[in-house]
Amino acid sequence: MLSTRLTNARFLTMDPDHPVAHDLGIWRGRIVGLDEAVTSLPAREVIDLQGATVLPGFIDAHVHLAWTGFKENTPSIAGRTRIDDVLAVVEEAVTRKGSPGAWVSIVGYDQRALGRHLTAAELDRVSHGHKVFMMHDSGHGCVVNSAVLDLLPADIPHDNGFLAEGAMGAARALRLPHSQEDLAEAIGRAARTCLAEGVTACAEAGIGGTLFGHSPVELGAYQLARDKGLLPLRVQLMVSADRLRPVAAHETDGIPRALGLGLRTGFGDDWLSVGALKIYTDGGMMARTAALSGPYEGLDHAGQLQDDPEVLADTIVDGHLAGWQLAVHAIGDRAADIALDGLERAQRIRPRPEARHRIEHAGLIRPDQLARFARLGVSAVVQPNFLRYFGDDYASIMGEERAPWLYRGRGFLDHGITLVGSSDRPVTDGAPLRAIQFMVERASLSGRSIGPDEGITVDEALSAYTVAGAFACHWEDSAGSLTPGKRADLAVLGDDPRRVDPSRIGDIEVVATYVDGRETEKAAP
Repeated sequence: MLSTRLTNARFLTMDPDHPVAHDLGIWRGRIVGLDEAVTSLPAREVIDLQGATVLPGFIDAHVHLAWTGFKENTPSIAGRTRIDDVLAVVEEAVTRKGSPGAWVSIVGYDQRALGRHLTAAELDRVSHGHKVFMMHDSGHGCVVNSAVLDLLPADIPHDNGFLAEGAMGAARALRLPHSQEDLAEAIGRAARTCLAEGVTACAEAGIGGTLFGHSPVELGAYQLARDKGLLPLRVQLMVSADRLRPVAAHETDGIPRALGLGLRTGFGDDWLSVGALKIYTDGGMMARTAALSGPYEGLDHAGQLQDDPEVLADTIVDGHLAGWQLAVHAIGDRAADIALDGLERAQRIRPRPEARHRIEHAGLIRPDQLARFARLGVSAVVQPNFLRYFGDDYASIMGEERAPWLYRGRGFLDHGITLVGSSDRPVTDGAPLRAIQFMVERASLSGRSIGPDEGITVDEALSAYTVAGAFACHWEDSAGSLTPGKRADLAVLGDDPRRVDPSRIGDIEVVATYVDGRETEKAAP
């Protein structure tokens, strides 16, 4: 007897051996059959989906759950375009903090909306003795007031209170880490938002590190979230590479640096596991810190690397030798060169063709770099919604020649490179369907066409968020398609993305989300 049979639906299975089905049978959280194989079988529950379209649950291969959850509950200046309005929000948040000298966090900061960066002196006027930390929406910078600057070592660089990359990390390190209880609650909030958008599994893009980590015991917070029933979707954790430490392993192991006990990619279970080692090579385009091979349009700099190129390459090699899958953050083309050089050197020293190394973002990839991606078997984990929402700005700062290279689609696929969809939430909207629409249309919200030759088909875009996402996370045996034997993780949609006009894909309703064959609690998107 089946646990559940779902019927009267259009199942887009993403499995070429059985691409479309009308019935799907579930037993103990797994898909056991399709159509005639299950139609006549008894079931404890038969659910009529009333003609809905059903896809494998979307896989978001690059998210920041804890950051998303905290951001939802933090005072925000998003949408403000006047300095005085921003300062009013800061002062109100400061007023609510009763403890003298307490830290006050503000989110939603983006200098582009204001026309320039805020300054420490401006924050001083409204901080009333508190320590103000205003996070840039990209996660690659912050603005702080003088009370924070006074606590930093004298050699930490800043621009009138704006700190980028490693300097921002130094400011974050001044604060006490979040408790595991608070982290677990934040993770749960973000997870419910993901479910509302049809996401049933995701990869958390870097825990425990200086830039994006929240605690040196952050992995334990995810375990706590699961233990408390706050983790309703599957999560794979990337570990920040700055958690690696020198180890005295046996010389035949060839492992120079590792996590404690040699922990690496693959540890865990279906619900919570350790994924790739996250390595940062550059910054972000929003903060103008992504490392380019030529200057930004209208600016006199080309971004920055996180460290000396040799140091970054050594980290890549050491992670590879320690047996990790690597997820190398590289947004600019110069950073991609560093990443590809390091991966090539690592594979030369110890070939691991099955490693499935990934380049996260791959935001600006020159034509000559595509062949190197393909030769090394590296996946490109992109965030299409960056261009949907920020595309006008990104195209302008790249200029006419480079704009068509932004967050490619067709270029990767035509070279045989695995194209993986993701969001980088909360940097921007995490909804997969809106990202899929952009991958097909290549149009920003204003209607501006950005690299139209990089457009891909609806089927290819759906694959990026299902089949390719599963492959990138080593989940292809259990997720990514509606195939017998795989987990019954499903996204039930109000319409078929392949049959509506591409301009309507992003507005398709996610009617329900199933994890382990059970409908999850409906949460507002």
